[in-house]
Amino acid sequence: MKKYKVAVVGASGAVGREVLNTLASRQFPFESLRLFSSARSAGKAVQVGAADFELEELKDDESFKGLDVVFFTSGSSVSEKHAFRAAKAGALVIDNASVFRMRPDVPLVVPEVNGATLELARGTRVVANPNCTTAQMVMALKPLHDRFRVRRVILASYQAVSGKGQKGIDEFERQVKQYARGEKLTVEAFPHPIAFNALPHIDVFQGDGFTGEEQKVMNETRKILGDESIRVVATCVRVPVVNCHSESVTIETERPVTPEQAREALRSFPGVKLLDDPATNAYPLATNVSGKDDVYVGRIRRDPSLPDGAHGLTFWVVGDNLRKGAALNAVQIAEAAVQRGLI
Repeated sequence: MKKYKVAVVGASGAVGREVLNTLASRQFPFESLRLFSSARSAGKAVQVGAADFELEELKDDESFKGLDVVFFTSGSSVSEKHAFRAAKAGALVIDNASVFRMRPDVPLVVPEVNGATLELARGTRVVANPNCTTAQMVMALKPLHDRFRVRRVILASYQAVSGKGQKGIDEFERQVKQYARGEKLTVEAFPHPIAFNALPHIDVFQGDGFTGEEQKVMNETRKILGDESIRVVATCVRVPVVNCHSESVTIETERPVTPEQAREALRSFPGVKLLDDPATNAYPLATNVSGKDDVYVGRIRRDPSLPDGAHGLTFWVVGDNLRKGAALNAVQIAEAAVQRGLI
């Protein structure tokens, strides 16, 4: 089996660490593994599988020489500066930031949904990993869109603090302790206290009143599904949950659809698990889905607000935002690229 020279930029962060864990657990065939971080973290050791690797400071273009695939997990500013330099050096870049997602020459990929678009990367050598909220939603939308043609999507997301990285997790845990001690809650990572709260504010507000997170979901959904005619509206809310994003999704379809037809379509789609038995209180929960690779769907029911109710559904989607929403999807992109001879 051919082996590859792999690097992870941002290896000390929450997503970077999850990429490393996923590379090890899925036994991605790497010959060598380089871990890049900030100067502050350089020199520290990180365990990947049974081996220890030292964090290196990312300095210049020479850092990418000889690499086959580079995962970027450090945010838009780092990706904007270094991603195309890594690609120019010959690596396939898999970028978790948002900066390149809507570029027409950069594929935005969820392998189970639109893996064929990876072929675009033969030109740029850069592949974009979608927003975590988008990735898990399109996993549920794809089999329904193929069979019933989704025409409209209304999303309300309930997003975990891990979506803000380790600093979001740390702030939530600190505020819970402060609350228990009767102290004032200190705020740094979020615009307001997140403990025992719900913040309808993820990313920066835009001129139209939507946040950047909401705009990402609306734009990326159409690109991934390859249908610019789909109408999408989103409200994204940060909630006091450590890990896993939950979503209430309502769709309007071109063709009639029943809940049972939807369940049948979802059951057979790779990477999706159906958990839908309200009579026994069986439905997806963040606490149960955390740490799992699959996206879980439940509470499927007709939308009675439509005139006949036959062309609409409402359902609940839960996924691990650090896995399918980020690290797992990125590694699956690399696996698909190997199969297509892109690396």
